[in-house]
Order: sequence, then C-alpha cells, then structure tokens
Amino acid sequence: MKLYDISLSVFPGMVVWPDNPNVTLRRTLDQAKGDLATVSELSLGVHTGTHLDAPLHFVPGGAGVDALPLEVLCGPALVCHALNANALTADVFEAMNIPAGTERLLVRTHNSDLWARDARDFNTDYVAVTADGARWLVEHRVKVIGVDYLSVAPYPDPLTPHDILLHAGIIPVEGLNLSGIAAGHYTLYCLPLKLVGADGAPARAILIEG
Repeated sequence: MKLYDISLSVFPGMVVWPDNPNVTLRRTLDQAKGDLATVSELSLGVHTGTHLDAPLHFVPGGAGVDALPLEVLCGPALVCHALNANALTADVFEAMNIPAGTERLLVRTHNSDLWARDARDFNTDYVAVTADGARWLVEHRVKVIGVDYLSVAPYPDPLTPHDILLHAGIIPVEGLNLSGIAAGHYTLYCLPLKLVGADGAPARAILIEG
C-alpha cells in the first residue's frame, strides 16, 4: 500500500483566489518567550488551498459543507491525465474513456506543474471544467470532480460550471496537487473541516494505491 498526499501546504504568502483573504498564521503564546505552551492563531478563507465547495457557494439556500456526505468523499477514485488540454470540455472527458460507474474523478492537467515549481502568483489561464464539461459529468453521474487549480470553473466564467455541478449535487474538490500522480485507480480520502453552515472548507486529501 502506498499513500500520496495530494493536498497543498497552507502558509502565509501562498497563492489564493484574487478577492479572497490571505493566510495569516501567528503565535499567540510561545514557549521560547516563556509561555507554558506554544499556541498559534490561523486566519484564512474557506476556499484556501485544497478545499471543497458546498452547494451554498453558488446555490442560494444550498447546503453547507457540514452537510456533505463523507461517504461520497471517500472511496474508489480514478485519476485521469489531460496534460495537453487547455480546458476540460465534454470532448476531453469523452476521449478519456472513463469507465461507466466512475463516481470520483480527479483530473491532472498542466496546472499541477505550477504546484511542482511552487508558483505563488495567481494564474488566470488555468485549465478548468467548461459548461459542457460540467454537463458531461452530470450526465455520467460523477459525484466528485477533483481539479488541480483553485477553481473547477474557468476564470472568465466562474458561475456556469459551478451552478451546473452544485445544483446536480456534484462536489468539486479544488486545489489538488496531482504532480507526480500516475493515471489509474486509487482510493480517495478527502475530509473537509466541519464548518457549520459554511460555503466551503479546507480539506486534507490523500490517495491510496494498492
């Protein structure tokens, strides 16, 4: 059995969505300064790094992240490569020959090269799921779609793909680091923070092979 951590590290100065808060992490108590224990305070947006979107993110009155079914976020997953794609369209998904019944689909694109080289500037030209790609996922009953940049939707059109996916109950897992992950079958464990009524949450995501 081999375990792969596909989560992004969280730290001050990491890349975040342009209008989201930056990460701050500071020590409120420090043993080095004579305190009994070392204690830190963390501030960040719920869509920071590797994270999940809840329906509430784009669906008014939708469920919060604490209502997402964990059994959907854990189980057999397929990693596919689309390293030459500029967008994840219906045609791109169709060409992947994804087996029927695939519920958890993670797609590695050249976005992951950004994480591999520790890029810290936001890139608006990332590979994302288009509207027709989102409809393809709905039609093929995918339950979890994992992407390797900070949004499942393209920068020029953040609404439409999110709206299609979240209304259909598909959970986007965004900000995965799939660099070095071979295409194939794995077991996914993706556990978000249990933030009551939140529109998203940071998550630790791992793949297990074997």
